[in-house]
Amino acid sequence: MNDLIKRKYYIRQLEKLCGKHIIKVIVGFKRCGKSTLMEMFAQQLQESGIPPRCVQIYNFEKPWHSKDADWYEIYHYIMEQIEPEYMNYIFLDEPQRINEFERLLDALFAEKNIDLYITGSNASFLSGEIATLLSGRYINIPILPFSFSEYMEVFQKTNPADKYIAFENYLYGTSLPQGTFFRQKEKNLRNRYVQDVFDTVIEKDIFYRYRIRNPQRFDVITKYLMNNIGVLLSSNSISKVMSKDNKKIPYPAIDKYIGYLCDAFLFYPVSRFNIKGEQQLLTREKYYLVDIGFRNAKTGKFLYRDTERILENIVYLELYRRGYQIWAGNFHGHEIDFAVRNEDNTFEYYQVVWSVLNPESRENKLKPLKAIYDDYPKYILSTDMPSTDINGVKHLNVIDWLLND
Repeated sequence: MNDLIKRKYYIRQLEKLCGKHIIKVIVGFKRCGKSTLMEMFAQQLQESGIPPRCVQIYNFEKPWHSKDADWYEIYHYIMEQIEPEYMNYIFLDEPQRINEFERLLDALFAEKNIDLYITGSNASFLSGEIATLLSGRYINIPILPFSFSEYMEVFQKTNPADKYIAFENYLYGTSLPQGTFFRQKEKNLRNRYVQDVFDTVIEKDIFYRYRIRNPQRFDVITKYLMNNIGVLLSSNSISKVMSKDNKKIPYPAIDKYIGYLCDAFLFYPVSRFNIKGEQQLLTREKYYLVDIGFRNAKTGKFLYRDTERILENIVYLELYRRGYQIWAGNFHGHEIDFAVRNEDNTFEYYQVVWSVLNPESRENKLKPLKAIYDDYPKYILSTDMPSTDINGVKHLNVIDWLLND
């Protein structure tokens, strides 16, 4: 485990919550590093002096228990392993595979000498009746694939180079942890791995779970979202586009499909926000992809003309990773890429552009920010070297911004 990249941001969150009587739920897309994060933190606990017998990991994707074992049997098995006189740190990897797993969590949570950690790969696995049963007893820790900062650590191990070369690879490659460890000369293997991960999620987490009867329709909508990352969309507007292309898909079906994709953490929705009225708007949303490598693998597109949208996708993921609340801003009809609320409960505004050297692009991004008359920070992120502030708008190099985490 010494060769692995330590997920510092997520480890810090777990450190803050360690020992607190609340279930820590690590959620995110499959193969984004949830199990490894759990193992890293368990190892850190042991290295801090906690006896190994007080740190237990149970991976429910492995056949360590009887196929027919119910939650009660597993609960008693775990209780037989703990040290009654000490705090025990119990890690359950994908426990939703157990029938009535929520009862297992509830029973373990009731034990005062158990600090409980679990992982999940679907946003709905703690919903409905389960959420009611565990209400107020858990906290979500969302995890994403590698940030650019983490990617740099991997890249420099095998390809000593500057940050600009690394960033170009990050733009068009994959941020999935395992995928980033393929060397540059192993691109075919990397692309095959990315495609296999995508196919597994679609088949197991979506088609099987939701019993999709028309995979072709679903595939069309998935590709459409991938080709329109960062564009304001609605199920109704997508349905109209499909009809023009002789692919009639009713908007209720589109709405369901998008919900399934978001539940699997393949896409992240961003609602619009009226900055003047400080209220969320209900019409149209933007969608961002968890890993741009899926887009390249699925659509076969490797388009440099799409770099600005890809860059916006990366910025969104970084803002989300930093724990901000994120909206697509709207001010008197002007669109702002991101209006965010930070940990201090104050707003920040971000516009993303590939280069401010193009006068038209620069003005298109500056005009909405200059129209906002509040005193919250306003930023333009681009790949250019940072310049002086423009009418109170700070211009930052996006690569440096990504590395300053």
